[in-house]
Amino acid sequence: MSRIGKKPVVVPAGVTVQVADGKVSVKGKHGELSMAWHPKMSVTFDAAAKELHVERPDDVRESRALHGLTRALINNMVQGVATPWEKKLEIVGVGYQASLSGKTLTLQVGFANAIKLPVPAGVTVEVPDNTHINLKGADRQAVGQFAAEIRHVRPPEPYKGKGIKYSTERVRRKAGKAFGS
Repeated sequence: MSRIGKKPVVVPAGVTVQVADGKVSVKGKHGELSMAWHPKMSVTFDAAAKELHVERPDDVRESRALHGLTRALINNMVQGVATPWEKKLEIVGVGYQASLSGKTLTLQVGFANAIKLPVPAGVTVEVPDNTHINLKGADRQAVGQFAAEIRHVRPPEPYKGKGIKYSTERVRRKAGKAFGS
C-alpha cells in the first residue's frame, strides 16, 4: 500500500474543509483553494478528528499512483492556506536587476529589451532590492511554476555564475579556457 497515500491529511486550526461531489474545497486565512480529484479515488473528511482520508479501490498500478498523488495535492492545499508557500530567487550579474510595477515583473538581465512577466493570480511578488525576488502564495503549483518561468528567462551559467537562480541553488562553476592552457 502507498505509504504516502495511507497517511491522513491533518487539518490545522483555522482551516475549513468541504468535501462534496468529487471536489474538495479548503479555506484558510491565506486563501481558498479547490480541487476535483480523480473519479477512481474516494476522499472522506472526519470532522471529529479533523483529518482527510484518501482511499483507492484496488491495487492496480494506476490506482496506486493516483492514491499518493491525490493525498499529496490535498496536503499541499491544506498547508498552503495555513502558511503560504514561498520561493526566493537571486539575480547575479553586473547590471542585472528586477523591478515590480503593479502586476508586472520587469527583468533586466543582459538582453537588449527588458523582459516583462505578468504576475499570475494567487501569487504575491515582493522585490526587496533589485537583485532579490520573493514569491508567496497558497497554491504551491502556481508559486513553483512562476518561479520556474522567472528562472527560465536567464538560467545561471557555469563559467561566471551570472543569471537568475533560486536562493538555495548552488551553481557548479567550471574553469574557463584560460585555466586549461
